[in-house]
Amino acid sequence: MKKQSSRRDFLRQLGAAGAALAVPTVLHKALADAPATQAAKPNVLFILADDMRPDCIGASGNPHIKTPNLDKLVARGMTFNHAYVMGSMSGAVCMPSRSMMLSGRTLFHLPPPAGKDTGPYVTWPKAMSAGGYETFHLGKKGNSFMPGMKAFDTCLFTNEIGAEQHDVSSQKTADRIIEFLKGRKPTAGAPAKPFFIYMAPPVPHDPRIAPKEYMDMYDPAKIPLPEAYMPVHPFNNGEMTVRDEKLAPWPRTPEVIRRHLADDYACITCLDFHIGRIIDTLKESGQLDNSIVIFAGDNGLSLGEHGLMGKQNLYEFGGMHVPLVMAGPGISQGKTDAFVYLGDIYPTACELTGTPIPPEVQFKSLVPLLTGKAAKLRDTLYTAYKDVQRSIRDDRWKLIRYPHINRTQLFDLQNDPHELKDLADKPEQADKIKELMALLEKAQKECGDTCPLTVASPQDPAWLPGAAQSQPADEETPKRAQRKKKAQQ
Repeated sequence: MKKQSSRRDFLRQLGAAGAALAVPTVLHKALADAPATQAAKPNVLFILADDMRPDCIGASGNPHIKTPNLDKLVARGMTFNHAYVMGSMSGAVCMPSRSMMLSGRTLFHLPPPAGKDTGPYVTWPKAMSAGGYETFHLGKKGNSFMPGMKAFDTCLFTNEIGAEQHDVSSQKTADRIIEFLKGRKPTAGAPAKPFFIYMAPPVPHDPRIAPKEYMDMYDPAKIPLPEAYMPVHPFNNGEMTVRDEKLAPWPRTPEVIRRHLADDYACITCLDFHIGRIIDTLKESGQLDNSIVIFAGDNGLSLGEHGLMGKQNLYEFGGMHVPLVMAGPGISQGKTDAFVYLGDIYPTACELTGTPIPPEVQFKSLVPLLTGKAAKLRDTLYTAYKDVQRSIRDDRWKLIRYPHINRTQLFDLQNDPHELKDLADKPEQADKIKELMALLEKAQKECGDTCPLTVASPQDPAWLPGAAQSQPADEETPKRAQRKKKAQQ
């Protein structure tokens, strides 16, 4: 049996590489009639990173980050270049993101976090359980969809296993997943049920602290700035001083942004190592070939793009664009530019495992993309943030609308993928703006979004940091600095 990889081996390899209403009283007949024989059903391992940009996997085109285990997943699976959160009505984008994945409901049809009666839905773990799966959840408790998490056969939170400290959260979360995998036994002479694991460690979310050996891998001075780096966002986007935006002073300096990126990369590399330990455990038990492994981020992050730090915006390298990779039986190898939402993962996992998709699920299965039977499922991609931002895009063009200031941005993503050249004021683009605004209004109607796109008394679009500039010039908050010091001792 192959010996489990050690952290030292991992670091050596990197160096060598070059650097409830949740369920109706009676389940739907389709669920109740799920096949009884489960031996051939594939396992499902879903790993959800917390706050992760779409460009933070080495094999997806970032030569500055070290992610050998995620690179292997990319090499044997399907990468979705255009995966998104549909949006958020809260600054904590992770809450609606996870709620959509666990409930199968779209943004404006979500059940409340407390799970009160707002209409029928079937949680993802309940659907998998009805399909014959043992379900296991381990993740953060805050900013999540409690009915969905408690619907798992086993529901554990990071604070319950001592993984609330960011410098050990990836390790301790992986330890507990491995313990679960090694502890599964046949019952009454029958083989163990296939498993559905939902693993959601609180990284690389700030304060972005990893063990010292990972922090030491990244010299901030050698990390390039984001393509759309700006010291300050050029206008008031409606959410300029939300929590994430206060993680660095204004104006954003190159030194501060590079430090944040270095810490972010360190946390991701640490998580990658522990993902490798889990994959090794599946290999050693002979289960990897019959396991669907899905990796995603719950939302994106700006980290200096357009002068922003957080996920409360609709830029491509900002709040809603996330990494998504799937590998395993029934999944082709390659990459797709099709527009997908994170909520699509729920019906996809059901279809891949022969589990009936509850009719209440509003998202789409990605199986046609995974099997090569379709090149796309949607012609356009719609996103929303609170009542201050709306966006629509197609294969080439993207429009962002800011209702409170009656401002529009237009980008030609084919020639300007980082949205540096706003074309909205070009007379020759008037028809394109009209076309996209009509598509945006159509998407709003389909999604149940009643936010007006124009207001009678717009706010002043000008914005200055003002009192926020009184923050210390250093990028560290006292709490973040204290926790980093502890992690590096």
